[in-house]
Amino acid sequence: MSTTTPSSSVLPPAPWKSLFSQHISKMQQPQFVLSTLAAAPAGSPTPYVPRARYCIFRGFWTELPENKHNHAERNPKAYESDCLTFTTDVRMEKVGQIFGTSAGHADSNEQAQGSGGGGPIEAVWWVEETGTQWRVKGRAFIVADDIEGRENSSGARTVKSEVGKRMRVIDESKLNEWTWTRELSGTFGNQSPGIKGSFRAPPPGMSKDQPYDTKNLKLGAKVEDLHDSVARKNFRLVIIVPDSVEQTDLSDPAKACRFRYTFDEGMRANGGWRTEELWP
Repeated sequence: MSTTTPSSSVLPPAPWKSLFSQHISKMQQPQFVLSTLAAAPAGSPTPYVPRARYCIFRGFWTELPENKHNHAERNPKAYESDCLTFTTDVRMEKVGQIFGTSAGHADSNEQAQGSGGGGPIEAVWWVEETGTQWRVKGRAFIVADDIEGRENSSGARTVKSEVGKRMRVIDESKLNEWTWTRELSGTFGNQSPGIKGSFRAPPPGMSKDQPYDTKNLKLGAKVEDLHDSVARKNFRLVIIVPDSVEQTDLSDPAKACRFRYTFDEGMRANGGWRTEELWP
């Protein structure tokens, strides 16, 4: 049962969402550059340094894409949202960076093992097919297997609270049937056997000279089981709560344009978003 309490059930979709979705659907692979902040080395003139890598967009939170190969139980269509998702391995550096720059300032690996986070991120798509760049600035939250239960962690409560504020109710009769755990498992099931198997790879970034669990971890593994204990232990869903979205259309140099959409709780009539047109 979901304990999510959306801040409003009447907000319409974000004004940028439909066009963004159309553009992303044209990409051969919906990959984007994700930037996070990492603690700077000792003696640096600034406390944080940028880190960037390519990730794959997995759809909007609560709107799991259809996949005939996914046998996971699906949630009823109770919610919509404008929050973007991708998946990652908890052993990746980005997870610690998302936790370490959040309001909670997690400073150890142990504190970044469950749900939580909220650190600032920037995500950028270049859609060659439309000549458009999309830039999303916001906060990233991690969803792990501890997201529901009788004793939620403080991190899980934070995720539900902050993400829940941006979830729109579309069918109140189905709210009691919707769960975060089912959505997490459904997202895992939507990955290919090879991607699911990547969560059973040797520890990313670790020296090959160091020992590791050779019995359970190897490159090139393929996983079909939705409840594979090793893969699920390392699997994480990341939800981006967008605070600013920029669309820069460069398809025609003579008509190039840029729009900036900024989330504003007071702008309810336009989905909570304020729109500005800028020079590109």
